[in-house]
Amino acid sequence: MDQGADETRRSLEAALSKALDFFDRASERPVAAASDLEHLRARLDKPLRAEGLPPERVVSELVEDVAGGILGSSGGRFFGWVIGSALPAALSADWLTSCWDQNAALYACSPAAAVVEEVAGKWLKDLLGLPPEASFAFVSGCQMAHTTCLAAARQALLARRGWDVEERGLYGAPALRVLSSAQRHGSFERAVRLLGLGRSHIVLLPADEGDRLRPEALEQALKSDLSSPTVVLLQAGDIHIGAYDDFETLIPVAHRRQAWVHVDGAFGLWAAASGRHRHLVQGVEEADSWATDGHKWLNVPFDCGYAFVAHPEAHRRAMSHRAAYIAHHEEARDEIDWNPEWSRRARGFPTYAALRQLGRAGLEALIDRCCEHARALVAGIGRLPGAEVLWEPVINQGLVRFLDGAPGARQEDHDRRTEEVIAAILATGEAFFGGSTWRGRRAMRVSVCSWRTTAKDVERAVAAVERALDALGPRGGNA
Repeated sequence: MDQGADETRRSLEAALSKALDFFDRASERPVAAASDLEHLRARLDKPLRAEGLPPERVVSELVEDVAGGILGSSGGRFFGWVIGSALPAALSADWLTSCWDQNAALYACSPAAAVVEEVAGKWLKDLLGLPPEASFAFVSGCQMAHTTCLAAARQALLARRGWDVEERGLYGAPALRVLSSAQRHGSFERAVRLLGLGRSHIVLLPADEGDRLRPEALEQALKSDLSSPTVVLLQAGDIHIGAYDDFETLIPVAHRRQAWVHVDGAFGLWAAASGRHRHLVQGVEEADSWATDGHKWLNVPFDCGYAFVAHPEAHRRAMSHRAAYIAHHEEARDEIDWNPEWSRRARGFPTYAALRQLGRAGLEALIDRCCEHARALVAGIGRLPGAEVLWEPVINQGLVRFLDGAPGARQEDHDRRTEEVIAAILATGEAFFGGSTWRGRRAMRVSVCSWRTTAKDVERAVAAVERALDALGPRGGNA
């Protein structure tokens, strides 16, 4: 064995040992960070040595130095944001992806990576109920999926008006506008900025009591300006309550006015894979583009997002590049034709592995199980003294808040109380929840996205909330 192979073996063996210990002791460690900024900097900000170190020592010391700064988002009691864990097969495939170290830009760079991505993309379209002829891209996450889809939309909408945006740019081009509700995610807004479309061209329309875009508001907005090329953004599961727009009604309204319909389905698009929840995305297949994440409900490692476009030619024109030194394949799918990256990780491997591990039934069970756990969490917390349920989960997202029981307590008192309770829960180390503002009120979000979450984790999290409330002292009776 040569020196390089020996070093690699020792380094990987050290990493494997530390990784197995990480998972074996997951239930013992705090879910929230236990080290603060000062301590992490003190451990990690070391002078850079003139001479290097053995790789296994680097790995071991890294694990020691980051201790307390790793969130328990890979476990079953992390309910903040919308973050899944990594399925065993996906995690293992991701390790191999690093070992193989393929640049998944072209079939010529890695034939296996190209074909795996091609197959996984076909599977995803089938599971999500999207048109089989739609093009797709594997990107870093939903923000880049939005960017990819909006680049295709920009190309198609301006081409209809005789403007080649890939050649001429946006200088002098007809201004695009974007119609959406206030529930749009910040990642979409960032995509609009990255593409030079400008936040001032986003028009926010009224939503109903369920945070769904009102059809009459969309119809009126479209009629008010028939000349501007228009993108309509619809939600398949927003981050607060998992709201779904009425696709069967809204998409035909938009298409009658030649608008491009893009669907933000970062996690909610996965409802299509569940017989119990598929009705929520009824009609979504008629849209022009869709964005979702793999590192959310599919539970593959970061980073992994998917963009799908119903108009492959617009998608290709927005992304593809040709040069004499690039070895394009006549029959194979060259990834560079569909995504904004050139050098890129072979994300298809963990996605392929995750889908094979789960199968159709396993994916459906994972989605349904997360939804059941979210409902149980919200119901359990809502029964505690001083807690109030703001939204019972339709899928895997719910909201609760905590009331200040003092006589004459105002809204800002309830907001402050909610923040205090969230901080107290995190201090227990038993569970992780995040806060947000919904309809003017501070709330604690309950988001369940991990395949690891069990009924026992739910019970443990509710008990942690109860202990946090007890530790803060009585502040009134049941809300």
